[in-house]
Parts: sequence; structure tokens; C-alpha cells
Amino acid sequence: MKKIFTILISLLASIFIVVFLPQFIYGNENTESNEITSETSLVTQNITGVSSVSHPISKIYYRGELIGVLNDRTKLASFLNTIYKTHYQEDFPDSSVELDKDIYITTEESFFIYQDVDEAILKYLEDHQYFSLKTTAVEFSNENGVYARIYVNDISIYEKALQQYLSYFINPEELALLNNGQKTPELKTYGSRSTGLSILQSITTSEAFASADEIMKTEQEVLDYIEYGDNQERVFYTVQKYDTVAGVGSKNNGLSATQVMNINPDKISSVDQVLSEGEELCVTYFTPIIDVVVNKESMKKEIIYPSTEYTEDETVRVGQVKQIQAGVNGSKNTLYAERWINGVLVSGTLQSSVDTLQPVSEIIAVGTLEIPGVGTGVYRWPVENPIITCGWGCYWGHEAIDIQNMYDKYGQIFAADRGVVVENTYHYISGNYVVIDHNNGQRTYYGHMNVPSPIEVGTIVDKGDYIGQLGMTGYATGPHTHFYIEEENESGIYIKLDPCRGYLDCTVIR
Repeated sequence: MKKIFTILISLLASIFIVVFLPQFIYGNENTESNEITSETSLVTQNITGVSSVSHPISKIYYRGELIGVLNDRTKLASFLNTIYKTHYQEDFPDSSVELDKDIYITTEESFFIYQDVDEAILKYLEDHQYFSLKTTAVEFSNENGVYARIYVNDISIYEKALQQYLSYFINPEELALLNNGQKTPELKTYGSRSTGLSILQSITTSEAFASADEIMKTEQEVLDYIEYGDNQERVFYTVQKYDTVAGVGSKNNGLSATQVMNINPDKISSVDQVLSEGEELCVTYFTPIIDVVVNKESMKKEIIYPSTEYTEDETVRVGQVKQIQAGVNGSKNTLYAERWINGVLVSGTLQSSVDTLQPVSEIIAVGTLEIPGVGTGVYRWPVENPIITCGWGCYWGHEAIDIQNMYDKYGQIFAADRGVVVENTYHYISGNYVVIDHNNGQRTYYGHMNVPSPIEVGTIVDKGDYIGQLGMTGYATGPHTHFYIEEENESGIYIKLDPCRGYLDCTVIR
């Protein structure tokens, strides 16, 4: 009797679970409408019944929202393979498809029996392209960890793009040698060579999965990202008549001709290229995601300027001078160690110096020991380690040469010859500037000084005397001095002269 009673209780419990439990759970909802669901899903799916025992079910989610309950999870593998062949194989060969990283599947126990809508769920995934592809991740990191990541269809396009970017700062022959752990040839004459190449950040590659629109498929896409990262801002300049590559750079943020060429490789192949009026050139320099360091050795021929010796001569009137011996410049070979980052020189250190020609001192006979205010007519460079960033006529109306100190951008400016300071003032274009009258029919001009010159008007200065500091006051895009020579004509009008035409040897420093 007790056994029959136990069987009867079990039977009644089963009837309650099958018949009354759904109504208990869902109250007055209409179970016959097939709209009973345990939670809202993106794909319409009904509960068709309730089991007397629990069973495992697979729920598929997108970013926390239920898409639906899979009846047969084993269909996913063949489905993903079909998706790859149909949608991605042509653009992404040698890859495979997985579900999107925002898709996840959970397994749980349930009494509910769900309507089989597997095909609708798979169709939903396909319609929304909730897939990721096997690819290669390239990660860039520093001491603070990973700060940038890209995905590439083929690791070779990243490697080619990187080599292209490196070639902006080091010639291909030297790049190949350094990549292979070899040394570049020793310098035997004037010029420079690369002695080392490095990237300040760490770069690693690994297998990863990413959506199709995250994956870069061309070398140009990768190169653009290396050059500018996520920076989409670009400034363009319209070439004017008579513009040169150097002139375009000088007028736009003080870029060098090489920098202008590197950021416009599709339009400029040489710093001496003739530009077409009306052409649009990018003048936004790289904002790269990596810092490329190139160490160089540079051998230069530098001038040793002669000293001037003064001697009294009783036959010479006071205030008059007579040259007894002309000064002759000497020369020396210097070797500098240079450090360049992303094509910009950041430091230069003298390694060695060998005199190759001793200078001959100038000897001047004077009536007194005072320095005369009459120039020699032979000029020296107004800065040490000179480099011309914008020559005479490098852009329309530029009647001067712009000179920088290659290793000290805010270095000293020196008087190019003896004379008297006749102007020391400010102009909104020229900034702080000085004019020296050499009392021989010529004057020299020094513009854009960082601060006003400490030399008062009327002061007699000797050749090589300090007269100011390199700067960029007035209209200038980088620290330099705007330098030219003036000569008085028969009408008493001063005409500007190019210092590189017969006054300074500009061939070795351009």
C-alpha cells in the first residue's frame, strides 16, 4: 500500500510540472499563442514545452543581449566555414572565420523546450556580419605598455611599409647593411654615413582575430598609420610661381626640403625637383606611432678664420688704416657624431678635428690701438656650423640666405666683417635685426634675432664679434638668421647682393 501511494504522489507531481507549472510561472499569459519566452531574444523563439527533467541548453549572446537558444551547437563549425568561403576567402586568403569577439555562448540547465530556430539565428549572425577573421596583430608598446595595435591581412605588407618608412631617414643601401647586422663603409671624404638604426618602442606580432573592417589589406594603409597614427588632420599648400621644394618648406613650419619630399613621395622624388604652379602639397609633418633613431657620422670641411693683428704705424693718420698683410682662411676636417629622430637632427657632438690648412693672420697698421670701423671686404659666416635652409630666391621675393647653426639652433651670430652698427631695432617681418655698415660701400643685414642685440648703434665691431642670438622673431617658421649684403650704387642706393655669389663659399654646406 505504501508503494502504491508513493507512485501516485510521483504521478501527481509530474502532472503538476507539465500542466500547471507554466501557468504558475507566467500567470495569465496566453500559452497557446506560442509567445512564452524565458527572456527576450533578438530572434523570435518560443517555448514549446516543459521537460520533467532539466537538460543543457546553449544560449548565444551579442554584447549581453540574447540572440537565441541554439538547438544544435555543432552546426556552427560548418556554418563558419561556409561564411568564410562565401564572404571572405577572396580578400583574406589563408585565413578562417570565428564568431565576433562580442559574441559569446553560455551553457546552462533548463526545463524548457525551445523552438528550433537555429537557421534563423545563423541567418541573423550572417546578416549582421558578427564574425572575426584569423589575422596578425602588430602591437606597439613602451615602458607604459601597449599603446597602439593594428591588424594586417599579411605580415609582409607591414614589413614592407615599415621598411618604406625607415627609408625616409636612411638610404636603402645603408638600411640593408644595418638590417643584416653589418657596418656601413668608413668615411673617406666629406659626407655622412649611418652607423646605427633603432626604434625607441617595442614591436611584437602575434596571431589574433579581428573583424574585416579592422584589418589593413594594403601596404599604403599600414604606411599611413605608421606615419600619422590616428591623426587625420592634414594641411596643404598650393605651389606658387618660382617656388622651390626648400622654399615650400621654409614657408610652412620651417620644414626642410627633405621633409617636404618625404611627406609627398608620390609627387616629389628629389629636393631639386621643379614644382608645378598650382600643385597641392601636404605640409603636415609626420606624427608617427614610432620614433626612428638614426645615428650618423658626418665629416665636414670647416673654416679656420684668421686672427687680425694690429700694429702702430707712425706714418698712418689716426683713424686711418693700412693693410700690411691680407688674412687667409685656413681649414680643418671635423668629424661629428649626430643623432636624428624621425628625420630631425636632435644633437651633434664633435668627435675629432684635424687642421688641413693653417690660416694666415691679417696684419693691419693703425694710428691707434682702437679697432677701425672699415671692413676688409672679405666676409666670414655669421654663424658656426652653418647650413643654408632657404637660399636666395628659394621662394618668390626671398632676397637673402637663411642660415642655421646645424648643432645649436639658438646659437650665436657674429659680425661677418668689421664695421659700425647703424641699426638695431625691430620690424614685424624681420623681427629683431641689426645692420652693420662696413664703411667701404657695403653693409650686412642680420634678421630674426631671438632677443634684441646688446650692441648699441654706433659701436665699432670687429669681424667675428658677437652681435646677437639666432631666433625666429617676426615672420619666421624656425630659428635662423636672414642674412644678405648690400652695396651702395652710384645713386647712393643700397642694392641687395646674394652672399653666395663671390662672398661666401656656399657649395660645401647646402
